[in-house]
Amino acid sequence: MMRRFTTCICLSFLFCLSVVATAADRKPPTTLDVWPGAAPGEVGAVGPEHFIDAKPGEREVKRLTNVSHPTLTVFRPDPSKDTGAAVVICPGGGYHILAWDLEGEEVAAWLNSIGVTGVVLKYRVPRREGTPDNQPPAQPLMDAQRALKVVRSKATEWGIDPHRIGMLGFSAGGHLTAAAATRSDESTYPQTDAIDKQSARPDFAVLVYPGGMDKKDDPANPIAHVTSQTPPMFLAHAGDDKVSPLNSVDMYAALKKAGVPAELHVFATGGHGFGLRPSADPCSTWPKRCEEWLRVMKFIPKADAVK
Repeated sequence: MMRRFTTCICLSFLFCLSVVATAADRKPPTTLDVWPGAAPGEVGAVGPEHFIDAKPGEREVKRLTNVSHPTLTVFRPDPSKDTGAAVVICPGGGYHILAWDLEGEEVAAWLNSIGVTGVVLKYRVPRREGTPDNQPPAQPLMDAQRALKVVRSKATEWGIDPHRIGMLGFSAGGHLTAAAATRSDESTYPQTDAIDKQSARPDFAVLVYPGGMDKKDDPANPIAHVTSQTPPMFLAHAGDDKVSPLNSVDMYAALKKAGVPAELHVFATGGHGFGLRPSADPCSTWPKRCEEWLRVMKFIPKADAVK
């Protein structure tokens, strides 16, 4: 048992080193505006964008808030590893902040390590005036739908497959990813240009400790919008998470009922907000499980088939 535990720790450490090496070797990211002009649906002013300092005892996480200018930060993999797949990343933060490094930049580095273009979405937070805490805000879903269209419009330029563009989100970002995956046929904002003719449907979705899906009678609950046309999903959650793992379990059940391919992992421990950082908890293995799922589902090729 101790040997298995030690092996798990070593593998997690090696995984962390490989991601750090990839981050050091890759080209600097580029940044694109999500919207051609002012973002639609704005209500009031939120003040200047800034990072919030960590409080005493809090772990070091870059907490970004007061976002009113949505952007896409694009991290490209080494050309020798490039699989032609891309993923839009939605950091979490309760729709109040964005965990920019923990659930954004570090995720892009991992995706690059497996040959996937990582695109971190800086969507609008915090909640705008008039949005109750028990309801999802409207602006992030507008940003997410537009982001998917922008990425798809860049497929030829970036050398990516427009049919292998996914979305990955954590916590509130997981809720946002679920909403984008289940409501892609809804126009949440006025169409503006040729980019809006692109599809807003992600080809696959990865939800990591998603929240906001535990109110079964809420018409805005993404689970209520699952159909046979919902894209395949991978879900990961810790059983001891204060954000109930039933968010993931119930989504998985709805997907299976609709005949949508899905994979669910509920790990014994890990709490909330573990991201990709290695630990002694079994949840640290979710990136490897997700990579295996992406290969099985043929969103990225087998390791020995990469060009």
